[in-house]
Amino acid sequence: MFEKTSEELKSLGADITTAEIMQQPELWRDALSIYADHKEALDTFLAEAASMDESRRLVVIFAGAGTSDYVGDTVAPYLNRFGDTSRYEFKAVATTDLVSAPQGFLNPDDPTLLVSFARSGNSPESLAAVEVVRSYVKNARFLNITCAPEGKLARESEGDSHAHTILIPRANDGGFAMTGSFSCMSLMTTLIFDAADDEQKRAWVECAAKMGENVIAREGEVMQFLLTDFDRVTYLGSGSFGGLAQEAQLKILELAHGLVATSYDTSMGYRHGPKSFVDDKTLVFVFVSNDPYTRQYDLDILNEIKADGICRKIIAIQQDAGELFSGEAFTFTGFEALPAAYLMLPFIMVGQTVSLLNSIRVGNTPDTPSPSGTVNRVVKGVTIHPFTA
Repeated sequence: MFEKTSEELKSLGADITTAEIMQQPELWRDALSIYADHKEALDTFLAEAASMDESRRLVVIFAGAGTSDYVGDTVAPYLNRFGDTSRYEFKAVATTDLVSAPQGFLNPDDPTLLVSFARSGNSPESLAAVEVVRSYVKNARFLNITCAPEGKLARESEGDSHAHTILIPRANDGGFAMTGSFSCMSLMTTLIFDAADDEQKRAWVECAAKMGENVIAREGEVMQFLLTDFDRVTYLGSGSFGGLAQEAQLKILELAHGLVATSYDTSMGYRHGPKSFVDDKTLVFVFVSNDPYTRQYDLDILNEIKADGICRKIIAIQQDAGELFSGEAFTFTGFEALPAAYLMLPFIMVGQTVSLLNSIRVGNTPDTPSPSGTVNRVVKGVTIHPFTA
């Protein structure tokens, strides 16, 4: 797909999605520049937010719906280890939960920073979550990380001293599925809250970008995973890669319009019932952590499922930064070992490539995968009911 001409891709209904997957390494470098441009204003904004109640940590809620929700699920475990946890308490809560059952997820007395993730900024839940937090939480501030300058989330925050918006406009995916918007919003959040110094962040982003370019060059290896008879796909991972597994399986589900069944879980959690999903037509992918302790659990599940002999293929997505899975794998070699929040960038590109190739395999059109129109690029048909505490 990555070597086809624009005309060839258009005939497959895949030119937009293919280009948006391929451009991500360049977008990550752009995101780093956007972060640098905002850094001074961000530092001021976050310092003011943290000072709302200096006796308590600022509760930082990462919120979005669907893929935007998985941004928070992916970055929060990393930041709870490598962010400034003396100052912040990081939580990932879907906007769909904040809006439908706010009192189960919000404490009105907690000083709160709502970080809203949105590709378009027009989803009803994104806008409603801001209003629920504004009306229910006594001390609240709002950080919007979005890709659409014209979106309502960005426009309605203009002139609000309690809000700050960061735009990543080149990541405003035009295809149905979120690809660059997911990876860029994840990266931007990591850059803002990671306690590492900026020089180290730059080095990690550049390394991740080169690994992303490596994915493009090795498309043929990814295709080999799919040259078999399968109708189910599972993704597994630990820590941040548990959230990434959810996003990777959603890409399969979206781009194949449900023609391939999917599941996801954590590497350890999969044994507790969900492993029943695996049969002789299942591909199982495992994102392998670079953390030496966590890596053991990822390798355990890989080796266990391989020994079971019941799935079609068991495949590791891993970096050569410790013990490796000896079976079938997509392995990054020759690169600096990356921490999870940066390694997830090339890892998800592998998952996106699997989804793109699988969509073509089942005869679907990746750019417009829902022929009935019942699933839309921007969610429709949502009724927001008035909330009274």
